[in-house]
Amino acid sequence: MKTISEQISNAFKAAIAAAFSPTLDGIDIDPLVSPSANEKFGDYQSNAAMGLAKTLAEKAGEKTNPRAVAEQIIAKLNVGGMSDTPPDKSWIAGPGFINVKLSPKWLAEQLSLAGKTDRLGVEPVAKPQTVVIDYSGPNIAKELHVGHLRSTILGDAATRVLTFQGHKVIRQNHVGDWGTQFGMLIANLQDKQSAGGETKLSDLEAFYVEAKKRFDVEVPFQERARLNVVKLQSGDADALAMWRMLVDKTREHYLPIYRRLGVLLTPDDERGESFYNTRLAAVVEELKSRQIAVESEGATAVFVEGFKTPLIIEKSGGGFLYGTTDLAAAKYRITELKADRVVYFVDARQSQHFAQVFATVKKAGWGDNVSMEHAAFGTMLGPDGTPFKTKTGGTVKLKDLLDEAEQRAFDLAKQKAAEREESPTDEQLKAIAHTVGIGGVKYSDLSKDRVSDYVFSFDAMLAMDGNTAPYMQYAYARVRSIFRRAAERGITFGDGATTTIALDAPQELALAKQILRFGEVVEQVGRELKPHVLCAYLYDLAGRYSSFYEACPVLTSEEPMRSSRLALANLTAKVLAKGLDLLGIEHPDQM
Repeated sequence: MKTISEQISNAFKAAIAAAFSPTLDGIDIDPLVSPSANEKFGDYQSNAAMGLAKTLAEKAGEKTNPRAVAEQIIAKLNVGGMSDTPPDKSWIAGPGFINVKLSPKWLAEQLSLAGKTDRLGVEPVAKPQTVVIDYSGPNIAKELHVGHLRSTILGDAATRVLTFQGHKVIRQNHVGDWGTQFGMLIANLQDKQSAGGETKLSDLEAFYVEAKKRFDVEVPFQERARLNVVKLQSGDADALAMWRMLVDKTREHYLPIYRRLGVLLTPDDERGESFYNTRLAAVVEELKSRQIAVESEGATAVFVEGFKTPLIIEKSGGGFLYGTTDLAAAKYRITELKADRVVYFVDARQSQHFAQVFATVKKAGWGDNVSMEHAAFGTMLGPDGTPFKTKTGGTVKLKDLLDEAEQRAFDLAKQKAAEREESPTDEQLKAIAHTVGIGGVKYSDLSKDRVSDYVFSFDAMLAMDGNTAPYMQYAYARVRSIFRRAAERGITFGDGATTTIALDAPQELALAKQILRFGEVVEQVGRELKPHVLCAYLYDLAGRYSSFYEACPVLTSEEPMRSSRLALANLTAKVLAKGLDLLGIEHPDQM
């Protein structure tokens, strides 16, 4: 079914067209429908009258009163059964806001429709797109650190939401697996193998640091490293074998973290820098031949309007840069993957780089109708307000962060069990710790506006109140518990798909309206790529359920009220579960 907002918008569009024809014929007027900020004035409101008054005044050459415009819209407005009362002047507030109060009967009917499918009333998009999402991007011979967290989980949540909407989503993990640094890494690996030393590379970070330190001070090592680069780029079998070993060993480190985080990325989604290596020269040549790229101080560069520094795509003396690879990747995604929309989850510090890349793509004409989007995000900060670091000032490995989160969740679960005089096994506690600890890390990030920096706190992350994963997970388990208690009392319910729902109490109405906003929120997240909007919605839904549960007896009510309220609880659980699924957060039935 269409969202409430869409249904009301269509009614207003028809009313505006009827009220102001032929003056506005051919002009698409946005009714500006949104949920009301204050429900005492209504459930939804249209703010179109003010802007419409200005448009009409420009056409007529005389001032037009927004309230009079609102009255003309009201006179033509037909919302069908959505409201118990026909539109009249009482619907207008202030200078021309038009408020719509929804009928409890109509809301109950919408709930019944939503409960009949697993999609909970959310229609697939009318025009599915092919969306390429670039996220995570680990570097070879380095471990994932906290800087990779936001890209990985924000991109994964967006992937889940857009897929649920019906789009074809192609995941792309732009792995840093090529470049001059591999010369020194291969040289260091060769020396270890010659000495019969450790080649399992259990500590990637230490291996990389060691190679870099040797490259900086040992001249013979530098020469061998540069020779290895030449060999690698020319396809030497031994150099390629060493390179593959480094790539494989690094993958052994980050794939378990992906599984631990529950993200959807697999090796099949990888399109590393090596994949584009053979395409770089052709990209540069194409841009040069079309005079989009020009020579500048010996290098080849694209000068993008509005930027003081150009985008360098070939160094003096040869050699390509990140910009070249990103241009080759963009062309591949547009021309070969047939993307309608390409999204990059990369931190905000790369904003200028991507603005220049996108401008170059547009100038090249590779995808005139393709939406290129940099979904930038802020930085995870420590308690002191600076980028999150270890106590010694080093970079925090993502594995270590997750280990600590699970350990803290384990200790907390053990403490709560002792307070309840329960004795779960260590395995049970570990399962809870994983669900709550990993969920806590992810939700703590996803619940923040991605464009903002935020201060990470283990204590806040694991809090049982507020907009946190433990609270949301407990809220879901609490809703599910009512059905276990119903079964213990011999009360049968089924799936609630055929239950007639009645909305009498104010708390029932408030909960129903929030449930039915789910489709609007999914649509907004898919458009803006901001999962925190979904987190805020789910938190509000959990709060409205609590108010409903406290004010409206469920299991002790008589029929048919009991079944109606069970159906409302069941829908709440389904929406909470689906919302958490879209965020990639686990939600056990019991906690």
